[in-house]
Amino acid sequence: MEIGLVQYCPSWENKDENQKKITSLLNTFIKDEVNLLIFPEMTLTGFTMSAEKYSEKLSGESFNYFSNIAQKFKSHIIAGIIEREDENFYNTLLHVNEDGNIVKTYRKIHPFSISSEDKYYTKGKKPVVTKIDNWKVGLSICYDLRFPELYRQYCKEKVELIVVSANWSETRIEHWKTLLKARAIENQCYVAGVNRIGNDPKLVYSGFSAVIDPMGNEIISSINEEIIFCNINYKIVNDVRTKLPFLTDITLI
Repeated sequence: MEIGLVQYCPSWENKDENQKKITSLLNTFIKDEVNLLIFPEMTLTGFTMSAEKYSEKLSGESFNYFSNIAQKFKSHIIAGIIEREDENFYNTLLHVNEDGNIVKTYRKIHPFSISSEDKYYTKGKKPVVTKIDNWKVGLSICYDLRFPELYRQYCKEKVELIVVSANWSETRIEHWKTLLKARAIENQCYVAGVNRIGNDPKLVYSGFSAVIDPMGNEIISSINEEIIFCNINYKIVNDVRTKLPFLTDITLI
C-alpha cells in the first residue's frame, strides 16, 4: 500500500488559507496513485482551544473539502477536524474513502491537559479500527502516543498499521521519535506518524513525520513542508509476527 504523509505549516485558525496550502501541496507532490493520505491533527486550524468557534458537524465544510480530495486523487484520507455534537466538542479524525464517504471517526481519548485541551474538548471513549483494502488500521491522535494501553487494544485486534496524527512540539520531538518506534516494536506493525511544522502563537513544531516498520526501523522521515511517500508491505507484518511470535506470549494483567 502506498501512503502519503502530508506535513505542512498551517496558517493559524484559517481554514480557507489552509485548504489552499494543502491543495497546492497535493498538486505539486502527487504524481502517481496513492492509496492513503494522512494529515496532521486539527488539519485546517492548528491546535486551537477555540473549540466552539471552529467546530463543525461531521458533514461540515472540512469533511466536504477532504471528500473532494479523496475523490479527485482516488485515495483514502485520514484527517483531523474539530467535531461538534450537541454541546460537546471533540478532537476527531475522519477516515474518508476514495468515494468521498466517511468510513470511521475516532475521537481523541487523551486530551492534552498541559494545554488545557481537557477543558475545551470532551474525551473519546473507545479505540477505533478501520479498514483500507486488506489492512486493519488503528487510529490515534498526538498525546495518545504516550499511553501504550490504547495501542495494546489495537494489538489485540492485530492491526497492521497504526496512524498517529499530531501537532507535536519541537521541545519534546525526541519523545515523539522514540515513542513512534516503541509503538511499532511492541505491536509488530507499521506506525505512520504525521506531524506539522512551523509556529503557532505558543509553540514551535519541527515535523519529523515518519513511517516506522514492524521491527522499529525508520523507513522514511522529513522535517520539511512536503508530502513524503512510502510503500508498506502487508507480508512484512505477517513475517515478523510469525518469526518473532511475541504477541502470542502476552499476558495482560
